[in-house]
Amino acid sequence: MRNIDTLDRIIRLFSGVALIEVGFFWLAGGWQIAAAIAGALGLLSAALGFCPLYRLFGLHTAQAGRRPLGRWASAAITLLAIALLVVGGYASDFLTRKRFVEDFTTMNAPYKQALFFTGQSDRAQAVDYYDQLVTAYAGFQASYTSYQPYPVRGDAQFAADLAAVAGTIADAAANVHSGDLAAAHKQLETIRPLFQDIFKRNGFSMLSLSLVDFHDAMEQILDPATAKNPEQVLAIYPQVSAKLAAVEAEANDAEIQAIRANLDALRSLAERGATNALPEQASKLKSSFVKVYLVRG
Repeated sequence: MRNIDTLDRIIRLFSGVALIEVGFFWLAGGWQIAAAIAGALGLLSAALGFCPLYRLFGLHTAQAGRRPLGRWASAAITLLAIALLVVGGYASDFLTRKRFVEDFTTMNAPYKQALFFTGQSDRAQAVDYYDQLVTAYAGFQASYTSYQPYPVRGDAQFAADLAAVAGTIADAAANVHSGDLAAAHKQLETIRPLFQDIFKRNGFSMLSLSLVDFHDAMEQILDPATAKNPEQVLAIYPQVSAKLAAVEAEANDAEIQAIRANLDALRSLAERGATNALPEQASKLKSSFVKVYLVRG
């Protein structure tokens, strides 16, 4: 015998859908299981029109003689529930992806500074930002070890990569605080490709990832430019330009355009054989990139 009124069933239907989506996309462990069970029970009771708990406590919301929903009304409510499931799924996928990127960006800020100042052999600044990185990364790793957002949930390598980054950060401590800063810089450099690979294999498309790709290519053109080798500059230019085009696809404001102008100016100098001007232009290219990367990379 049904003991749930039509409005009660509708509320249970939409609540069940919402609980299942929240559990799937936003929760982990016991909370996820609890949300899934509660959502499934809500859907089942909505479908059957019967609630065992109501029966246990002698409660009911069904009213005798009330006309049930017609076929069209029932179909409309069902379609609305399906729409909620689909739209909610897409929205949750987008929002959890966005939150992951934002948390990564927050953690990545002290990493970039620690990397920069170890490269500049600035001990005081390197130690300051390294210590900030240790704290920031510990929080990031704790959050995404216990909970994995949907975009990376199927990534079997994800947890191992997080652990590898933690190990690299720990291994660099001695060099950052009192040892060889150049060695510390090289150690910290190995972190960037790990996160780059995480983003790539999980379908993330973001400016910071494109900037990292461009940085690796840019370094290959800076060396021959500094060495005043125009032929090598021209040989490498196409692949560097292609990497910058990927950055421009994500954003192409004045700062990105400055990088492009400096890169094309380097090519122009190489084409004219202006070898003595190549090192200075290479320095301008790197400076324009660093200006963008430290803020947005």
